[in-house]
This record gives sequence, C-alpha cells and structure tokens, in this order.
Amino acid sequence: MTVFNLPDVGEGLTEADIASWKVAVGDTVEVNQIFVEIETAKSLVELPCPFAGVVTALHAAEGDTVLVDTPLITIDQDGNKPAPTGTPEPAEALATAAPQASEEPGPLVGSGPTADSSVRRARTNRPKPSSDPAQLRASRASALTEEISRRAASLSSALTREVDKAKPAVANFVDRVLAKPPVRRLAKELGVDINDVVGTGSQGEVTREDVNSYQAQREAEHAAAPTYWAHGELADARTERTQVRGVRKATAKAMVDSAFTAPHVSIFVDVDASRTMEYVARLKKSRDFEGIKVSPLLVLARAVIWAAARNPSVNASWVETENGAEIHQKRFMNLGIAAATPRGLLVPNIKDAQDLNMRELATALNELATTARAGKTKPEDMRGGTLSITNIGALGIDTGTPIINPGEVAIVAFGTIRQKPWVVDGEVVPRWITTLGGSFDHRVVDGDLSARFMADVASILQEPAMLLD
Repeated sequence: MTVFNLPDVGEGLTEADIASWKVAVGDTVEVNQIFVEIETAKSLVELPCPFAGVVTALHAAEGDTVLVDTPLITIDQDGNKPAPTGTPEPAEALATAAPQASEEPGPLVGSGPTADSSVRRARTNRPKPSSDPAQLRASRASALTEEISRRAASLSSALTREVDKAKPAVANFVDRVLAKPPVRRLAKELGVDINDVVGTGSQGEVTREDVNSYQAQREAEHAAAPTYWAHGELADARTERTQVRGVRKATAKAMVDSAFTAPHVSIFVDVDASRTMEYVARLKKSRDFEGIKVSPLLVLARAVIWAAARNPSVNASWVETENGAEIHQKRFMNLGIAAATPRGLLVPNIKDAQDLNMRELATALNELATTARAGKTKPEDMRGGTLSITNIGALGIDTGTPIINPGEVAIVAFGTIRQKPWVVDGEVVPRWITTLGGSFDHRVVDGDLSARFMADVASILQEPAMLLD
C-alpha cells in the first residue's frame, strides 16, 4: 500500500478543501491521471496521481478540509482490489504505508512523477526474442500495429487539443461570443448582455434557447426577491449560515492583514478620458486588434506601467527580516487585476507586463479575465504581484477606497467613465469623465510620490498619444 499525502501546491499552503473526487475506491488509476480537484486559498487545482494501481482508500469526503502532509489517498501498486465494504483495513497495513508517504519528493504541482526509485513501477522481465523467422515477423507486425495505434491516438488527442484552443480564437471574431444576428437582436430586445450568456451550441455559440433560459433565470431571481425576507419566525431560523473557507477565508485574512499592517493613504483624481475613448475606438477598428477585446482598462494598465517606471517606489514591497525591515523595489511589473468570480475575489497578475506591447497586453488581459471567470486561475498566476488595478467601473461605480493587495504597496481603482459637463477653454462641454482612486502603503510611498504617480496615470488617460513618445 502507498499513501499519498496532500502536497503544498502553493507558497506556504497549509490546507485545502476537497472540491471533487475523480476516482472511487476500487478504481484502477494510471500515473499522471487526475484523481482529485482541491480548492486552495487561491484557486482550484487538479492533482495528478504519482502512482499506478488500485485505489483502496480515500481519506476525506468532498467538502472536507485536509491539512498539508496528511493522507489524501491510498493506492495498492500491486493492483489488489480493496477489502469489501464494511471490512476495516488492518492497522498494520496503514502503519507500514505511512512511512512510504514521507519518502515522497517535494510538493506536487502537476509535473508528474519524479525519478525517485521508491515510486517507480516494477520493471517486468521481457521475454528473449525468438530465433524463428515466422515468429519474428509476427512479433514485428504486432509491434508495428501497436505503434500505429499509439500514434493515431496521440494525433487524435493533439487534434482535439488544437480544436479546443481554436474555439476561443474563433469566438474572438464576433466580440468573443459566437451568436447569429437574430440571437443578438433577441438579447438586445430583452436587455441581456450576450457576453454573460453561456453558449450551448455545437460550436459553442449562443442560441435562442440560451438567451431565453438566461432571461427566465433572471426573471425568476427578480420574482423571488419579494419573498426573500422571512417573517414570523425566530431570529435563528431566519439566519442563513455559511462556513467561511477557501477563497473567501483567504481573502478575509489577507484584507485584515493588509488593512491593519500597512498604513493606507488614499487619493483621488477626476480625469477627462475623452481622448482615451477615441483611442480605444480606433484600436477596435484596427486590423492589428481584430478579434481582440479592447476596453479603456487596456489604456489604464499601460498608463500604470508607464507611471510606475517614472515613480518606481510604488512598485515595491515592505519586507520584515531578522535584521529589520527592508524595502524591495522591483525592476519588473507583475500587474495584478482584481477579478470578481463565483468563488470570490481573485487577483491574478500578468507576469513582466512591462515587456508587452499594446496588442500583447490586451490579449493577456482578456485571457486573465476569461480564466478567472471560469475558475481556472492557477496558483502560480496569483503569486508575485507587484502592483494591482481594480476595475470597479465595470460595475457602474464612480470611485472607491481600495485595500492594497498583501505584499504590494499600491493599488489603483478605475471608476466608470461617464459623460459629464466639463470646462474646456472656458466653455462647458460634455466630456467622458472618470475618477481614479489610489491607495498606498505610507511606510513606502509618501504623499507627494503618490500624488505624482496618480498625476502621471491621469495624464496618459487624458492624452494616450504620450505612450508613443
């Protein structure tokens, strides 16, 4: 018996919740087969099996919280089926299995098995080749057939992967959502944002039924609102309790730590973003950005990168060491984008964003948002952020006071862009106005530095052509 303990799939992970088991007791598993999906404090992670054999025990139920380095699954590498249900496994077997788990290599992050001899499958003795010509020809023919079958399977798998990769790219040509004109017209008439509808068509396109189903669900939610409040019952009966775990638990701890360890200072600035709106409209029509979603967030992201190079102390971290506190100023930008997902708030980041051109940055922003909404953000995408943006304007909010992402010293909140009266050359004219809010760790970023940084970001939104200088 071999016991596989829960590995640390992130930096300093101490526990994880069992989201779903992909195998059951009695199933035969192969090396690198996904056997469980766990929910960590940062994301959903699929764990591949490092052993081949038969599953004899699952040490936790779905929804349970498992500590790192505690048993997760037991596998019989000899292929023996487990004892019938109700027959407990001898204590001696578990006692002898546990030490094997401690001999496993370091954290498993989906890279498959290592070359450790303790986890290799036993090598079988191959028969010596026969000297009979007929038998040799039959053996070669059999080997050739197996090779052809293997390559065909590999090609089929590769084609499937390429088709799956191509689907999002095809969808990009129609605002990232495939839908026929009548379906789009129906969505518009119902007031439904077609980008929020999950397509169930054969090519992933949104159908009329998808739109109607989405609208029916929305109407049902609105209809249920008046009956939400409970009446005539005790207070306890009218209180819904939800255990805090996973992303919500990690977010709560991180926000409290940030709010009470980093002294926040916040400043705000109104910006005439009319030129940004014109610039975004030109990019949307450009052949270079065909099939890529472009929004004002792209210009803001580029502005933050540009302004951080002029005010590098905002792209830093405060680090406590044995010899005292240190300020680590980063000469690279891992730009975090706060994303509201069904699982809670995530802040994945774009690695080395300073090296990306506008088209590459737009693609990275789209991929980041799509992955986060699908709940597929990887742990490594959440690590190492240096400065973050929260786009509260997407929710129609003008401004807010953001809390700094732990490990960073600055965050920029991007409010909605609205047409408002604005004075230009002594005349009141309608302009596209937005409000930027910035929060800074006052241990690192002084008031004048935060003001200069925000002024630089605002200057790019007022005149994006400065990015070309």
